[in-house]
Amino acid sequence: MSQAVLDKRMSAADIVGQLQDGMTLGIGGWGARQKPMALIREIVKSDLKDLTIVSYGGCDVGMLASARKIKKLVFSFVSLDAIPLEAHFRRARSAGEFEVMEIDEGMFQLGLKAAAQNLDFLPCIAGLGTDVMTYNPHIKTIKSPYSEDHYVAMPAIKLDVALCHVSEADQRGNSWIGGPDMFFDEWFCRAADKAYLTCERLVETSAFNDDHKILRMPIERNLVAGVAEVPFGAHPTSCGPYYGFDVAHLKAYSATAKEGWEGYVSEFVEVDDYVKSVGGADHIRSLPLPAF
Repeated sequence: MSQAVLDKRMSAADIVGQLQDGMTLGIGGWGARQKPMALIREIVKSDLKDLTIVSYGGCDVGMLASARKIKKLVFSFVSLDAIPLEAHFRRARSAGEFEVMEIDEGMFQLGLKAAAQNLDFLPCIAGLGTDVMTYNPHIKTIKSPYSEDHYVAMPAIKLDVALCHVSEADQRGNSWIGGPDMFFDEWFCRAADKAYLTCERLVETSAFNDDHKILRMPIERNLVAGVAEVPFGAHPTSCGPYYGFDVAHLKAYSATAKEGWEGYVSEFVEVDDYVKSVGGADHIRSLPLPAF
């Protein structure tokens, strides 16, 4: 008897169609690296609203802020790497357009890991004696049962949905991250009720029969509800080893925080061929990879 093959293939628009107003969305990637930007653009075009966004933020946060999609932002930074502070985020934050929970990068990771393990919290030292605790009075401390020490009890950051971009995936939801920026995508997926992936290339499962690839496949397929093939789907952020971040585009995008967001949406979001609108596939492939 043959076993039915799982087929989780969807379009980017189909994935965003699964989202609902008021959801808590975890967005993978890191600053200007490996962000699921094709999905972010679909959210910008949608009627979704009142979202809680959880992100090591980059232009994903900035675009959603200027599109007025964010009710609350949970973050540790919002940066474009080469551009230290994301301009759209800065404008929205200064205007008080959404509620914020700003925490240390390590606390952020532990919040995801607590949710992944179905725990209420995980203890840490990060945050003690800092304004993280001042501006997040709901975060409590806890006394060690083994000593007189006290720790921050970092609460779980539970997600409804995680959105991530990977290098390759198959129709079953197996995936491979080829660049150096694996970071915390697996923890976004583990902390979520459902995870959706976009990928540079949709491949056969046999493409993963490689010991080197297996070591870079942290997102288990059982966590993945859908996968969409979107070449250059992380642009204008980087996606190693295929392309670096588009500094010129990011500078032009940043300028629209003052010059007018609507023009950016018209030119680069509400278009039939995004890749063509930003200079074409050869241009994106030519973008140098960041060196850190």
